[in-house]
Amino acid sequence: MSRLLGGRIMLREYRKEDLPWIRKWVNDPNIVEHLSDIFLYPHAEQSTEAFLEAMLAGDESSRGFVIADLHTEAYIGQINLDSIDWKNRVGKVGIVIGSTEDFGKGYGTEAMRLLVDFAFLEMNLNRLELEVYEFNERAIRSYVSSGFREEGRLRERYYKKGRYIDVVQMGVLKSDWKAARQS
Repeated sequence: MSRLLGGRIMLREYRKEDLPWIRKWVNDPNIVEHLSDIFLYPHAEQSTEAFLEAMLAGDESSRGFVIADLHTEAYIGQINLDSIDWKNRVGKVGIVIGSTEDFGKGYGTEAMRLLVDFAFLEMNLNRLELEVYEFNERAIRSYVSSGFREEGRLRERYYKKGRYIDVVQMGVLKSDWKAARQS
């Protein structure tokens, strides 16, 4: 799998040595509160191992990357394209920064821009989409700065912290991405 190089980070392949880093964040409620229910807290070790094994094995419907320091290749987080629909050229994006200490440093935005470029230039996808909780304003700002826009809202879709919350559906089209690059 190719590596994608940015200014401060790289997107690299998953490795077995990433397991302790993933185990750390999947059991951090301050991180998983922003994620879909695929990573329910607490997360069993076998479930985390199965996830990593699936990422190592790979398949045609996904492309997964670890967000890593450009120079040391140390784990920062991960970003994945899942549920790739090759006929319609659509991929669904999921991203996590694995430590609250790395929040707000721009790693996620840089990773998202690298992935968007890769998806449109190398994979020839036409559309990327994602879902984000309405209260995750930092992530929404990052996605907007990467070209995504709100396309819909699933009202009171998830129950978090004692209340129902909306899920914001966002997407970016290859044509919008191209137009933004030319301006």
